Amino acid sequence: MSKQTFLQGALILVAAGLITRLLGFINRIVVARVMGPEGVGLYMMALPTLILAITITQFGLPVAISKRVSEAEATGNESKIKRILVVSLAVTGTLSILFTIGLFLLAPIVATFFLTDPRALYPLLAVTPIIPIIAVSSVIRGYFQGRQNMKPQALSQVIEQVVRIGSVIFLTKMLYPYGVEFAAAGAMASAVLGEFISLLYMMRQFNVHKSFRLRKSWKKHLGEGRRTLNELMTIALPTTGSRFIGSVTYFFEPILVAQSLAFAGIAAIESTKQYGELTGYVLPLLFLPTFLTHALSIALVPSISEAAAKGQYETIQYRIMQSIRLSIASGGLITIVFMIFPAVILTTVYGTSHAAFMLQFMAPFFLLHYIQTPLQATLQALDLARPAMWNTLIGAIIKFAVLVSLSSRPEFGIHGVAIAMVVGVVIVTLLHLGVLMKYKVVSFPIQMFMKFIMVIGITGYIGFQWKHHWLLASKPLSQLLTMGIALSLLYIFLLFLFKLLSKEEWKLIPWNRLFHKK
Repeated sequence: MSKQTFLQGALILVAAGLITRLLGFINRIVVARVMGPEGVGLYMMALPTLILAITITQFGLPVAISKRVSEAEATGNESKIKRILVVSLAVTGTLSILFTIGLFLLAPIVATFFLTDPRALYPLLAVTPIIPIIAVSSVIRGYFQGRQNMKPQALSQVIEQVVRIGSVIFLTKMLYPYGVEFAAAGAMASAVLGEFISLLYMMRQFNVHKSFRLRKSWKKHLGEGRRTLNELMTIALPTTGSRFIGSVTYFFEPILVAQSLAFAGIAAIESTKQYGELTGYVLPLLFLPTFLTHALSIALVPSISEAAAKGQYETIQYRIMQSIRLSIASGGLITIVFMIFPAVILTTVYGTSHAAFMLQFMAPFFLLHYIQTPLQATLQALDLARPAMWNTLIGAIIKFAVLVSLSSRPEFGIHGVAIAMVVGVVIVTLLHLGVLMKYKVVSFPIQMFMKFIMVIGITGYIGFQWKHHWLLASKPLSQLLTMGIALSLLYIFLLFLFKLLSKEEWKLIPWNRLFHKK
């Protein structure tokens, strides 16, 4: 089986993440253009329910599988790897069946009484079949991660997005004449189809690369799997706790938003539209740089776990600082662009600039969000998943408190929701960093943060001045591209100047062998 180093695996995932992020962004544009903010609102209202069901179904096993498979491979214990897969498939398979049936039966209640919009029933029902599909694919994905072979996962992500885009155009346009709720259901159905085709590819790759027969003596492995299950649960349970809290937060968020905005005197249709603009327009833009942070977090778990087992604490600190540095560097430029050209970007992409203020306000705070995922992966790799879970809980409680107190007031409205999201991001990220400092894994990188503030500040100041003096209203898009290229070159130059990126770092990357087997 092809195996990659930390940098190779991370770069493969970064490349795939960039492609899938762009394809996913195209998918969002298509959905927004066809269905409008009301349809996007229905789509986004149904999505948290799905995420919650998937989180419970996976039970934190992908991270646990990755860690345990990597450990078993290091000792050449193929029998244990097979046992890990059998136990994991049994757990996720059972849970997926239960939650698929449960979501199907409870969908009318969730749509009518919790989401306060009966039309959300159709997208909820349409997306239900995705639960068992993702349950199986997550186990296979964890297996490949543990083997440090990121190529199957990377290609499956691209395949999923290509199929989703191709089907969403057809399904949403075909169903839109029947009502916006049916168009939202079509968008959900396209996600199911994309995940299904992706799973078929993953299963094919698994059959090609595995060195054992999974169906042979699987009952024996399942019967002997109690110890393996306990080993998986020591990692999976705290990880599930963090994800469960995040999913519960995501589930209750549209409910609290709808109720709070209604208390502020905003009608249900208008609140759905505003929530759609925030979650369907602004957040996808802010999440664009997370393809890098996600890739780094996946590669960090086996890398840091191995370094910790060998007592290589300098390597751990270097990997953490490297992840923070690359995450902020990748997100800093797009943050500057969002702050300078929010209206131009939203109008170009979605055909509306209604949410420009929220994009401009939230962008700088999301720099902390970009380092949150690598920090959490680090905590999981160092057996500090429990503190990470409590950090997530604290952030969720504070976020909900701010959301209810502000969005229920007419003078804030949907802006109160945006403020609450920002507060949650800042709190959780700082708490994660605080845990690493408490256990003396790293010290607070004040020098690094000050350098980034200077780089972003200089680039942003020049960009604002340029926009104020030279931007013409008649050619906003062409000038945005010109200024974007110029600011990118300036930003990259400043990163090297302040030694936030180095030539030596690039030389460590084996470009000529990145996508070839050894």
